[in-house]
Amino acid sequence: MNNQINRREFVKQASIAVGAMGATVSLGCQSLAGGSSNSLYAISLAQWSLNRQFFGGKLNALDFAKVTKEEFDLDAIEYVNQFFKDKANDEAYLGQLKSRAADHGVKSLLIMVDGEGSLGHGGTAERNKAVLNHHKWADAAKFLGCHSIRVNAATTGNGSFEEKQKLAADGLRSLSEYGAKLGLNVIVENHGGLSSNGAWLAGVMKIVNLPNCGTLPDFGNFNVGDGKWYDRYQGVAELMPFAKAVSAKSHEFDEKGDEVRTDYRRMMSIVLAAGYHGYVGIEYEGSKVDAYTGIKKTKQLLETVRDELS
Repeated sequence: MNNQINRREFVKQASIAVGAMGATVSLGCQSLAGGSSNSLYAISLAQWSLNRQFFGGKLNALDFAKVTKEEFDLDAIEYVNQFFKDKANDEAYLGQLKSRAADHGVKSLLIMVDGEGSLGHGGTAERNKAVLNHHKWADAAKFLGCHSIRVNAATTGNGSFEEKQKLAADGLRSLSEYGAKLGLNVIVENHGGLSSNGAWLAGVMKIVNLPNCGTLPDFGNFNVGDGKWYDRYQGVAELMPFAKAVSAKSHEFDEKGDEVRTDYRRMMSIVLAAGYHGYVGIEYEGSKVDAYTGIKKTKQLLETVRDELS
């Protein structure tokens, strides 16, 4: 595909994306995302890509920066709290994570936080408890030099679409206010259920209405439940106005190296149309090839698309 065709396709997808967003998008997320000014976007590695290796004991969380640099020649990482769940308050351990990242010239971008309660819980006491549970991870992220913690907008109860938006927004606002004191962002991933409905999560962001509360659009997490899927391109377009990070989910590749579930050219055109030029995190979840190969294939695809759209 030649550059002239790619630029036409980029303009086409940009128009579609902006139309889906319904408004001109602020470009303010660029600096917050910490990307490179010398390219359309930079590439990072999400620790979840190697989840089998970490869960299986083949890798230790302290090895993450080294593996990222030496195996994949990447310079930025996204931690997952599950792999050092009992270390949030362990400054000595966090100090090792920080020093090892520095030793390998790797930036620590964010911590993906799971298992700390529902920020949109229907009960006020439980919702407040979940907010407090996240504080230690915000502190840890600040210590490591991250720009954000990634959280979930899980809700409980039988409330309406709008009522659950308000519940999620209440918890997120409280946590974001704490994050603001640290100079830290609180970002939400589309991660199942209502949070995988792009319009719902975008509405939550509008209710919170704080500059350090944003989204982490994931290319693949649009399962809204009951066997139903939200359109991934529409969802990413709806979430990009609030994005402070982006997750390039991958599962399987065809003989040309393209991801079979997501059209990366179309998706990255949507991302760029939002004025986003930060890090795009590789998150390989496939089983057709091993994790190391899957990560390398995803990296190659992102680099190819970047070259085509430049």
